[in-house]
Amino acid sequence: MMKIINSIKELKACLAKNRLDKQQIGFVPTMGALHQGHISLVDRCVKENDICVVSVFVNPTQFNDKKDLDTYPRTLEADCALLEAAGCDYVFAPDAAEMYPEPDTREFDFGTISSVMEGAHRPGHFNGVAQIVSKLFDATEPDRAYFGEKDFQQVAVIRAMTEQLQMPVQIVACPIMREADGLAMSSRNVRLTANQRQKAPLIAHTLKESSKFAAEKSVKEVIDYVTGTLNADDTMRVEYFEIVDGNTLQRISDWADADYVVGCITVYCGEVRLIDNITYK
Repeated sequence: MMKIINSIKELKACLAKNRLDKQQIGFVPTMGALHQGHISLVDRCVKENDICVVSVFVNPTQFNDKKDLDTYPRTLEADCALLEAAGCDYVFAPDAAEMYPEPDTREFDFGTISSVMEGAHRPGHFNGVAQIVSKLFDATEPDRAYFGEKDFQQVAVIRAMTEQLQMPVQIVACPIMREADGLAMSSRNVRLTANQRQKAPLIAHTLKESSKFAAEKSVKEVIDYVTGTLNADDTMRVEYFEIVDGNTLQRISDWADADYVVGCITVYCGEVRLIDNITYK
C-alpha cells in the first residue's frame, strides 16, 4: 500500500529499511498536477527498481515569476490516486518549510549549459532547480532518477549537477509524451482556453514539418520557418527557438557543426508558456 510522507526524517527512515533489504530505489521528482507524461516516468521507475518514490512539491526557488508560481496547479489528492494506481510506494509531499527550513543560498555554476535558452529567459531558474533536486536526492539517495526529455535543458543541468556534487545517482531521460494531436503533455496545458488548446498543437506540428526538410535548408531557414509559422498565428508568440548542439546546448549555424542536433522552443500561447523540442539528427 502506498504511503504518503511529509517529512525528510520519516522518508529517510523508511528508505533505510528498504536499503537494508538490498532494494533498488528509483525516484521521480515532480511539481504535481500529474498527467500521463509523469505517469510514464513512474511506470518506468516501477519497472526498473524495487521501490518507487515520487515527490510532489511546487518549488518556489525555481520560479522567477511570482504570478507563475501562484497560478501553478496544485492537485495533490488527484495526484496520489494516479500514483497509487501506477504502483508508487512512497509519495513525498513536503511543504516549503520542510524543504527550506532556512534560505538556500547556494549558487551553482554550470557554465554555458545553464546560461542559454531557458537560463537566459528565466534568470535563477536553473539555480533553483539544482537547489531543490540536490535536496531531494539527499533525502532519497536514489539509485536512479527519472526526468522527461520535454525539459531538455533541465536534464542537462541535472546531469551536470550530479557530476559536480559527485552524487551516485543514474539520471534516466525519458521520451516526451504527447496528446493524440501532438501537443507535448504539460501541467500548464490545463490553463489553456478552449481556443488556445485547439491551436497549441501547431507547435509540435511545425517542429515536425521542419524536420522533414531540414536537410535541404540552412539552419537559419529552418529557424525562420518555425518562428514565422508560429508567430503568424494570433494566439502564439515565440519567445525563442534555437537549434543547438544536443551535448553542449550551444547554438549551431551549420548542420555540420554537431553530430547531435536539437531544436528547442518556448512559445506563449496566450499567457501560457509552453516548451517543446525536436531532434534533427
